Amino acid sequence: MSVSIRLKKSLIGASRRQVLVAASLGLKRVGDVVVQPNNEATTGKLSKIAHLLEVVK
Repeated sequence: MSVSIRLKKSLIGASRRQVLVAASLGLKRVGDVVVQPNNEATTGKLSKIAHLLEVVK
């Protein structure tokens, strides 16, 4: 099963760690959409930057 993730807020002002988490998910710009596997690693990344994302299962 996979999960679709959209970056809905800018990474400007976010901490370096949050920017690196977004980059590891493949998100660079506001509006970018990626599909990731729904596993524990992805869930952990999503919890770190949940306030910047919109998640569709």
